[in-house]
Amino acid sequence: MLKKYHNGIEVTLEVIGGKWKSIILYHLTTGKKRTNELRRLIPDITQKVLTQQLRELEKDGIIHRIVYHEIPPKVEYELSEYGLSFKTVLESFCLWGERHLDKVYGDRSAVLEEC
Repeated sequence: MLKKYHNGIEVTLEVIGGKWKSIILYHLTTGKKRTNELRRLIPDITQKVLTQQLRELEKDGIIHRIVYHEIPPKVEYELSEYGLSFKTVLESFCLWGERHLDKVYGDRSAVLEEC
């Protein structure tokens, strides 16, 4: 039986929902990343959760997993063409978050490292 949705936001949140997927995608907007690079950029994520989230994003066609057949093995992740279409949404999220911090704190630089 097909799942029924009430609006597009439900679908979007199902695909990129949770704490980490949007952050992973945000970091991939600047180019290919290895797993260890993503771990450094997202220090609070566990290896298990990162791997799970990457697999789900790959399954949904949002990212590509690139395996280089060399020793030691090298794997990189990048946004797919489909995933690149989400970049403007991520940028909008980032800008809204910055404006929200300005509203709440007056000076986002006190609480925001980068965006």
